[in-house]
Amino acid sequence: MAIFIDADTRLVVQGITGRDGSFHTREMIEYGTQVVAGVTPGKGGQTFEGPNGVSVPIFNAMDEAVSTTGANTSVIYVPPAFAADAILEAADSGVGLVVAITEGVPVLDMARAHAFARDRGVRVLGPNCPGLISPGKSKVGILPGQIVAEGPVGVVSRSGTLTYEAVFQLTSAGLGQTTCVGIGGDPLIGTNFIDCLEAFEADNDTTAVVMIGEIGGTDEQEAAVFVSEKMTKPVVGFIAGRTAPPGRRMGHAGAIISGSAGTAEEKIKTFEENGIAVAQRPADIVGLLQAATN
Repeated sequence: MAIFIDADTRLVVQGITGRDGSFHTREMIEYGTQVVAGVTPGKGGQTFEGPNGVSVPIFNAMDEAVSTTGANTSVIYVPPAFAADAILEAADSGVGLVVAITEGVPVLDMARAHAFARDRGVRVLGPNCPGLISPGKSKVGILPGQIVAEGPVGVVSRSGTLTYEAVFQLTSAGLGQTTCVGIGGDPLIGTNFIDCLEAFEADNDTTAVVMIGEIGGTDEQEAAVFVSEKMTKPVVGFIAGRTAPPGRRMGHAGAIISGSAGTAEEKIKTFEENGIAVAQRPADIVGLLQAATN
């Protein structure tokens, strides 16, 4: 099994004709994802020629794309100024999952988009996230397919590149993954740590979870309490930003220490108090995971 996406995922790519959209559409098709439609206003009726002889029809609007192809998931490669509107259109089209890759979406725009999607029961992942991948089944976003392998470990992370590093370490040690999820590092995101942990706990094929957090906010602390109170599966953690100075944003818009609760030290302390083993370096994750599952 897997969480959120699997072999039955039918994907529509919003912004399929742009530079990033076209590149990653080819990568997703190459991995085996069912890309059934693309959306670019003004280019309806054209086709996107992908690898392996796959030809993807392009539509002007999401409602037409979904009703014609039966798509159930959308991924967004749309410039920041238009990304929130793309989420609104996707959420109104009938898909159940919207993955927003775009970085730099205004927070106020996202507040409206998240509320709109919640009212319609649509899950939003992101924005400013690498997406997710269920090895051997489906890939939605920009996570590199060559570093994953099928297996029993769930991965959820606020960081993009640290996700890649952790997954590479796991795969190299023979520890495959059920699903790897990058939730994004913006101050306001859709799917959060607890959503993913809850899904991994319910997934029969996931036997352990790696959770990668970073400085800023209190999401990690809330997730740690959830682990302690609700999860039966072992969770191993890593917190990025141990040496970050207070008051300075480090990479992600949400990675800024504005109070003691946002520091790496406070997050690590809460992890440990709630039974989550914390790696000092990404390379230590494998050893902690093996110890937790033996």
